[in-house]
Amino acid sequence: MNTERAAEHLRLIAALLGPAEPELTCEQCFEQLDRYVEFELAGADADRAVPGMQAHLTGCPACRDDHNSLHEFVASGTAGEPPASAASQA
Repeated sequence: MNTERAAEHLRLIAALLGPAEPELTCEQCFEQLDRYVEFELAGADADRAVPGMQAHLTGCPACRDDHNSLHEFVASGTAGEPPASAASQA
């Protein structure tokens, strides 16, 4: 078996077994996502503050997409501001 194929087999086995550490459910992830992103952007240890989040984001594409979108939105500095279309109508 070549090295690439063996590495792929190990990756698939790891995906089937799931994470070794505790993992949040999608519902718990949704409830804690804002807090997790705030810790990340503050440079704090988000994984320590919200145990199991990183393991869940690694294995759940839907929650990972939500995290990436929220992280990008909050990091852009537009969080809490009305959309440009609403601001121009005021």
